[in-house]
Amino acid sequence: MKFSEIDIPANILKALEKMGYDEMTPIQEATYPVIFAGQDLCALAETGSGKTAACAIPLIQKVDPALNAIQGLVLVPTRELCMQYVAEIQKIAAHTAVIPYAVYGGFDKKIQMDTIKQGIHILVATPGRLIDLLYEGILSFAQVKCAILDEADELLKVGFLEDIEFIMSCILHEHQTLLFSATMPDDIKKLAHDCLRDPQHISLITERAAPESIEHYFAYVHPKQKHAELIRYLAGEDVNQAIIFCNARHVVDTLFHSIRKDLKDIDYIHAGLFQDKRSSIIRKFRSGRLRYLIASDVAGKGLDFSNVSHVINWNFPRDGEQYTHRTGRTGRMGRKGKAFTFVSKHDLPGLRKLLRSRKITPCWIGKDPLCENNTHQEQKTQRRKSPSRPYPAKGKKKTE
Repeated sequence: MKFSEIDIPANILKALEKMGYDEMTPIQEATYPVIFAGQDLCALAETGSGKTAACAIPLIQKVDPALNAIQGLVLVPTRELCMQYVAEIQKIAAHTAVIPYAVYGGFDKKIQMDTIKQGIHILVATPGRLIDLLYEGILSFAQVKCAILDEADELLKVGFLEDIEFIMSCILHEHQTLLFSATMPDDIKKLAHDCLRDPQHISLITERAAPESIEHYFAYVHPKQKHAELIRYLAGEDVNQAIIFCNARHVVDTLFHSIRKDLKDIDYIHAGLFQDKRSSIIRKFRSGRLRYLIASDVAGKGLDFSNVSHVINWNFPRDGEQYTHRTGRTGRMGRKGKAFTFVSKHDLPGLRKLLRSRKITPCWIGKDPLCENNTHQEQKTQRRKSPSRPYPAKGKKKTE
C-alpha cells in the first residue's frame, strides 16, 4: 500500500515524498490503523523494518501544535538512537508546526532544560537523562497522549527496567502506549503486561527471526588467522559500507590500530569515546566519507545506516538477540545485505543454538565445522588440494 492511499494530511505526505517514502513497509501498513485509532500496541518486527516512521507518522498527526506541552514521549536505549529518532520525526514534521526534541546524557543539561521550557511537543529521551530532568521539576506529562518504548528488548538488556517503570508511573492519566521490539523474551512480555492496556499484538517475525533480505556467511578459522581472512574476504566482496563488530572496547581499539594500514576510509566507535566524537563519526559514516566502521554494540542497537552492505562479526555474538541487532544494520527496508561471522572452536555450541533459534541457513566459506563427514584427514587433504583462498572473485557469483 502507498502512503498516498491512506488518509495522511497533505503537509506530512509532502515530507514523506521528499524523503522518498512511497510504499509502506509491512510494519507500517500493519500498525498505522492501530496507532491512529489510539489503541495500545505490542509489535514484534525485525530491525530495519521502518518502525520509527510507523510510530512517527501517526504520532505527529495526534499532536496539537497550539498546545504548548509534551504530547508524545519516546524512550530509546542509546544516545545515538535518540538523535536518529528525533531526526526522523523532524523530517516527517518538516511542514508542520510540531516541535520534536531529544534529551540524552553527555550533553549540556542546562541547554536541554532551557529548550524544554521554551516549549516542545514530542520528547525523545534516554531513560537516565529523562529521570534527571524529572527530578529538576521542569517536565510535565499531564498532556502526554502517546508513550513509545522503542527497542524495548535493548532498553531492558542495559538495565533500564526500573527506570521505565518509574517514568511510566509519572503519566497518571490514561494514554496510549506503544511497545516495539526486535525480540520477545519473557521480561518484555512482562513489561508489555504491566505497561500496556488491552494491547493489539502484531508480529511479523514469528516464522523467521532472521530477515530474509540478509545472507548469512560464516568462516571457521583460528583466531590468529582472522586478520588475514578478513582482508581476503573484503577484497573479494563488492563492499559499499561495512560495520565490523567486536565484543569489547579494547578489542575495537586493538583491531582498528592493527587493520587501518590495510583498509582505507576506516574509523572506530565505542561508548568510551566522548559524545561529540561519536556523533562526528556517525555523521561521517552516514554521509559515506567512511567505508568501514569498527564498532562495539553501541552501533548495533537500532541505528539506521542505509548504505551498509556488509556486517562482520569479528567476535562471535554473545546470544541470538545480539546477532539479530548487529546483522540488522544491513538488509534494511528490504534491501539486500550480507552478514559474515568468524567462528572458532569454543563458539560452536553458541553457533548451533544461534542457527536453530534464528532459523538461519548458514553459507560456509571454507570448512563447515558442523558437518559430520568432515574428518580430520579429509580436512588436511582438502587443504593440500585447495591452497588458494575459498572466497569467490570480486564480481562473480558465489557457488555453494
